[in-house]
Formats: sequence, C-alpha cells, structure tokens
Amino acid sequence: MPKRTPKTQGDLRRPKNLSDGQRTYRAGGRHILTHSVGALPILNRLLERMRLLEFLTHHLPPKDDRTKVDTPRIVLLLLRNLLVSREAMYGVVEWAQNFGPELFDLWPEDLKHLNDDRVGRCLDRLFEALETNLIVDVVTHVVGEFGVCLDELHNDSTSVSFFGDYSDADVEQQRRGRKAPAITWGHSKDHRPDLKQLLYILTVSDDGGVPVYFQAASGNVVDDQTHQATWRLMAELVQRPDFVYVADCKLATTENMNAIARQGGRFITVLPATRKEDTEFRGRLSEKPEEIPWREAYRLNYQDGTLRDLFRVCTQEQVSKEGYRLLWFHSRGKAESDAATRARRLQKALRQLSDLRERLAGPRTRFRQREQAVAAVEAILDALGVRDYLHIEIREHQQEKFRQASRGRPTKNTQYTRQVETRLELSWEVDGQQLQAAAAGDGVFPLITNLRDWLAEDVLKAYKRQPVIEKRFSQLKTDFCVAPVYLKSVTRIVGLLAIYFLALMVQALLERELRQAMASHGVPSLPLYPESRACVRPTTRQVLDVFDPVARHTLFPAEGDEFQIFTTELAPIHRQILKLLGVPMTDYRA
Repeated sequence: MPKRTPKTQGDLRRPKNLSDGQRTYRAGGRHILTHSVGALPILNRLLERMRLLEFLTHHLPPKDDRTKVDTPRIVLLLLRNLLVSREAMYGVVEWAQNFGPELFDLWPEDLKHLNDDRVGRCLDRLFEALETNLIVDVVTHVVGEFGVCLDELHNDSTSVSFFGDYSDADVEQQRRGRKAPAITWGHSKDHRPDLKQLLYILTVSDDGGVPVYFQAASGNVVDDQTHQATWRLMAELVQRPDFVYVADCKLATTENMNAIARQGGRFITVLPATRKEDTEFRGRLSEKPEEIPWREAYRLNYQDGTLRDLFRVCTQEQVSKEGYRLLWFHSRGKAESDAATRARRLQKALRQLSDLRERLAGPRTRFRQREQAVAAVEAILDALGVRDYLHIEIREHQQEKFRQASRGRPTKNTQYTRQVETRLELSWEVDGQQLQAAAAGDGVFPLITNLRDWLAEDVLKAYKRQPVIEKRFSQLKTDFCVAPVYLKSVTRIVGLLAIYFLALMVQALLERELRQAMASHGVPSLPLYPESRACVRPTTRQVLDVFDPVARHTLFPAEGDEFQIFTTELAPIHRQILKLLGVPMTDYRA
C-alpha cells in the first residue's frame, strides 16, 4: 500500500482551488478570500523612489535560466519581509502567501517556485554583487532623491554573534569571486565571548541617521584597522573630503588621524584613556583642580524645560602630540553616572571579597595554596575594575589540630597526634586617596579634532550626535533580530547582512520623511501610542503596526463568476499618515 502523504496544517484550513496561504471564510455557498495589505503600499512607494529594483537588476549577476523568479524581486521580497515581519528563511514564502502577490511585483504562480534553497542562492548572487558599486550607486541616488545632507557622518561597529562551529569559515578566503570574511572569535560587543562573530561596520548621516555604507568584516578585526578604508569610501561617496567624520576612540590613533588630515578630511573622536595627555590632565584635576578654568558650554533640557545635563568646557585648550586640538569637557550627568558606577562596582567587589574570606576560613576550604587565593582576588579586582581603590593583604597562619592516634572511644590513655595546617586570612583596606582622585575626574572627557574654525560647543554637539548610530544598531538587534542567523554559508550570511543594511536605510528614510512632513505641516504629534496618546517622533515600527490590520477582501458569490473586492476602511490616523507621506489613497483602494 503506498504511503499516504499527510496534509499540512495550512492545507487543512483552506478550501480547494484557492491559492496557498490565503485566509478564506465560507458561509451559505459564498466565500471571502482575504489578503493582508498592511503598510506594504507605503514601503513600495519608498522602494520605487530608491529605484532598488533597477540597481539590483543592473548589478546582480546575469539571469540564470534555471531561476523561475528574477533574483532582484526575491531580494526585494526578503527586504519587505525584514521590514514587516522578519520570518526565518524557510518561512518567507508562507508569509508572502498571506499577501496579494501584486504587492511584491510577482505573479501568483511565482510563489510556488520559491523555497528556502532558491532564496539562499539569491543571497549568493547578492554577495557577488557587493564586489560592484551596488551600495554606492544606491546610496548616491538616495542622497540626491531624498536630499540627505552628508556634511557630517558617524561611524561605529557592532558584533553579530553566531551559534555553531562554522569551521569552514574560520579564516578569510575567496568565495564566489570575492573575499569572504571569517566567522571567528573576537572582542564581543554583545558580551558573548563564547560565540563566534562577524563585525558589522556601519556609517550613517547626521541628517536623519540614514545609513550610507556598511561592511561585514572578520570577527577578529580590530576597529582601529577599518577607519582609513571606510573614510576613503565615504570621500568617494560624498565626492569631497571635507565632511566631518565622527567615531569612537578607535579612530584616535596617530596613523588614522594623520591619514585623514593629509587628504583634507576632518574628524572628531575621543582621546583614549591610555594616552599620556589624559593621564597628565587628570593628575592636574586631582592635585590642583582650582587651577583649571571652566566655562559653561551649553545646557540640555527635557521637553518640560527642566535641566537634563550641563556641559562645561576647559578654557585652556591643549594640543595633542600630533598637533590636533584637544578639548576637555565636563558633564554633570556623566559625573553622577561615573560616581554611581564606581560605588556600585566597589560595593560588589567588597561583597565578593567577604564571600571569599568566609570560604578561606571554612573548615572545608579548597584554598590551600596562597597562589589560589591570589588568583581569586585578582579575578574579582579585574572583573570590576577596582584594583586602584583596594589594598589587599593575604596572611598565612598555622592552625593546630589533634587527632586520635588509633580508633575507638577516647579514654585517659588515648594518644593524640598533632597536625598543623596552613590557613589563609584575607583582609583589605579602601584607599580613600585614590577614591578622591578618581572622583575629581568624574564627568570629564576629552575630544580630539582637527577642526580649527569650530567653537568648542559645536565640536561637543557634533560628538553628542553619535548615539544616532547606536539607534540603528538597536533596531538591527531588536526590530530586525539580526541574530541568530539560520544560515551556514558565509556568503549567504553576508548577502543577508546587505539586506539588513537596506532595511535600515528604508526604515530611516520613512522616519525622516514622516517627521519632516510633520514639521512642515505644523503637526506636533501623531496618536500612535496606546490609548491614542501623542507621539512626537514616530518610528517606522509604529507606522507598520498601525497599518497592520488593513486587508483586502474578495467576495465570491454562490454562483457565477462575478466577485466584489473591498478594502478595510482606513481610520483617520491612516489617512493622516498617507497624506503626510504623499502616498495616494488609491494605493489602498480595491
């Protein structure tokens, strides 16, 4: 007897002769066919303005006759999925079947030819296209189309962790005509040193935080090795070298700063704490703080007008050993945070040292050698960074024990043997002088720049805009859930990371367009929060969520071929958002 093929759960729910994945309702011989619509018409308008289909068609490898669906359309399908739902690779097709295929620029039969392996091969082709000017061409057009200002660019990196061995990708090697990065161990910014990783380097504009370039580097690459190459790419993109390049302290090496300055570039970064200039200035703060003059730079207030932070700048500007401006700032909020962090770490260290002392004094202690106790103390001090504040002493003393020389109940004639054990005793003392010296530097941080014509306040404000890129990293790891990655091939992983970059770009452009439209139309807020509470700075995720219930319904009568199509009636908030974004209402009509 032939083996019976069981039906999937989706097959059991659907009537016969209807496309896969569509929701149906049947009553009285009639049935309704429902497709989700959501915010896809809004996203499609953005993708049209970005001309992504055109650029992908131009840069992707020539069409393979074995491919039933064009690779560019599959890439855009993956992009829409990341923005709306973020399904696993094997679930993208099933997700797409809940929408009308015309929303993806596909025919109904196209989805039947897609599976996770076909989608994976499209990622391989996208990996090959990254060797071309695909990203540069897309960004160049987007900058012109949306009027994105590139006078100030912010760069940073994050790590993407991987579960698994990936032994075939532990070193860089040529794959499909270009070098593929190595998935290996490195400094984990996710605090997961037990997992292999890739480094995801991102550059965004100050204007709306729009991503303008990305690079996937090997997991063991150090950030200070990437800045020169990134800056050259940005200079090619902007077509001039005088944009302001803002990055963290990994930029502040002599080689990096000199290389940018020699080519006419401008930069702002943080001076590392390991530099001699930092040690000398903090020594002055501790020994003679009255000799360092400060003036107010600017105040940062909450929306209700109350003070959030107060920044001061040292009026005695310094020069680094390379000859660049060295500006010292003091933040009241950072000072409070530094003091609280130090106190919290010190208290935690004292608790752990107390626990260790009890273990040393216990009758069954495993710390018999001095070296063992020293290693345990060193681990506590290094983990919490409080070595300078504590003086530790480990003393040895002899402890006598007497045991019966033979078995049995002790009597007046029982003989005892004397045993001597070496026990360890732990004690410590808090160094008040070192604590006072550390407190003198709370809230103080140095910025180094070659901008001679900028006021100190302007340099500080530019650096304080660096968190705009942290927002993109947050969205990458929360909204888009970049990890875990359910792929084994490093080429497909890099291709997927390129789609994540495009998704971040679309998300940033949507937010920028909506917020700019609100400002130009005098709309202070939108009722996007629960209970219709006001939202001053709407996000793409909120727009997607508010449009999620919108669907298109097709009513089939009991007899005949005539049918009716109608769409979920749009609420006032839907109409307001469409008007602000310039999306025609006809995109949501049947």
